[in-house]
Amino acid sequence: MRYVTAGESHGPALTAIVSEVPAGLPISIEQINADLKRRQSGYGRGGRQKIESDQVVVQSGIRFGKTLGTPICLQVVNRDWAHWTRIMAQFGDRPEGMRREVWPRPGHADLVGALKNNTDDCRDILERASARETAARVAAGGIAKDFLAALGVDVRSYVVRIGSAAMDDDPSQATAYTTGQIETSEVRCPDPEASDCMKKMIDVAKVQGESLGGVYRIVVTGLIPGLGDFDAGPHRLTSQLAAAIFSIPAQKGLEFGLGFEATRRPGSQVHDPIIQSPETGFSRASNNAGGLEGGMTTGMPLILTVGMKPIPTLRTPLNTVNMDTMEVVKASKERSDVCAVPAAAVVAEAEVAMVLANAYLQKFGCDNMDDIKANLRNYLDRIKTLSK
Repeated sequence: MRYVTAGESHGPALTAIVSEVPAGLPISIEQINADLKRRQSGYGRGGRQKIESDQVVVQSGIRFGKTLGTPICLQVVNRDWAHWTRIMAQFGDRPEGMRREVWPRPGHADLVGALKNNTDDCRDILERASARETAARVAAGGIAKDFLAALGVDVRSYVVRIGSAAMDDDPSQATAYTTGQIETSEVRCPDPEASDCMKKMIDVAKVQGESLGGVYRIVVTGLIPGLGDFDAGPHRLTSQLAAAIFSIPAQKGLEFGLGFEATRRPGSQVHDPIIQSPETGFSRASNNAGGLEGGMTTGMPLILTVGMKPIPTLRTPLNTVNMDTMEVVKASKERSDVCAVPAAAVVAEAEVAMVLANAYLQKFGCDNMDDIKANLRNYLDRIKTLSK
């Protein structure tokens, strides 16, 4: 399963095409729209979210609520396009007197993209580099999440830290929090006291014209052992998951399980003892590895901890260089958020779900859901006893 997106931040719409989707998979349009809403929500979001109310429009690949086994085309309309039709027109001449974006923002794709593509208008870059594109990813990831849910797999996330405000938490507690605890928090943090501290920090940053990054966790339960592979680097789930996470704008760090804490402990306090029972088969007595060994799932919960940098668009902008005059000026100011860590976690859910869905399809086939489920049942029966 894979996807491709198209569209600009202020263009008519964002589009995602999801391919390699098996036939017969029930799709919940309500769940996809709920995820789109979660991506837009969160304390510290900017003015753009007051304009848009993202809803997915299915253009192909689904009939009567189930997939056809053909590419699925999803569209999220940009309401703000109505205000940008002149500036973002696909055809015709550039309007006379229209301002070019020549004040690239530090920390953004503006300058490097303009140098790479030989353009004197950073808007040619920033429209696509904008995190607005991730709405299409969340829509695409909704197909993968429905597929995983049909196989008993749940993907969720929560926020651990914003700025220096953090909850008291470690990866071993990651499966303890309920959806209700997470989603009733405006910052998607299951600790009410920490949530209040995070909101206060966002308030201060807003007054100061600053932006804030943070840390969040992705938690996946219900996985089987043996997804992924050990034979080559690109086939390892560790590398695939890392690539997916770092494809999201502003993501700067990733840990699996204990992460860097494992570097401070001796091996006997890091590796997870193997246990076995006739009822459940092989398992682990702990989950310090975060559900991965040798680039493959162990069957334990998959735990990823991700660090996000502060958004580069600042209300009190940093110095930059005018690309026309080469003079020192203040960077451009686009409408932006103070903090988007809770939203980034929702995007990461979609990315992780797509990687895991593809791993299931590679192992159990990709034609239709009945065959996939039958193959999965046979596999689970076999690995309990190691029968050949």
